[in-house]
Amino acid sequence: MFQPKRVKHKKSSKGCPKGVDTRATTLVFGTFGLKSLGASRISARQLEAARRSILRYLKKGGKFWVRIFPDKPITSKGPEVPMGSGKGAVSYYAFPVRPGRMIFELEGIKEEMAREALSMAADKLSVKTKFVKR
Repeated sequence: MFQPKRVKHKKSSKGCPKGVDTRATTLVFGTFGLKSLGASRISARQLEAARRSILRYLKKGGKFWVRIFPDKPITSKGPEVPMGSGKGAVSYYAFPVRPGRMIFELEGIKEEMAREALSMAADKLSVKTKFVKR
């Protein structure tokens, strides 16, 4: 699963992804891509599930890139823990996605196959997406 090997700060503030993304908004590596239309947090589990569904559909054909990496620690306290006593432990890592961000890229397969594979991956994510081609 995607997780940073080392982090400078163990915990960070949650924040919320506002505005439109200006970085990684176009296809750079592949011919087809999956682009975010909304703002949300994509957890490492969601990203891994989407990645597996794409690889299962490709079956050794084509090339595949993941353009995001979950490096933001999201903390949470356990159930029935009273108020106070500091911030909770890191429960998972996520990537704050804003509209316009490229999430996945594919190359070396037909458009119908790429569309099907990326739509299966989009079902696993918590953000609305659209299929993009060069």
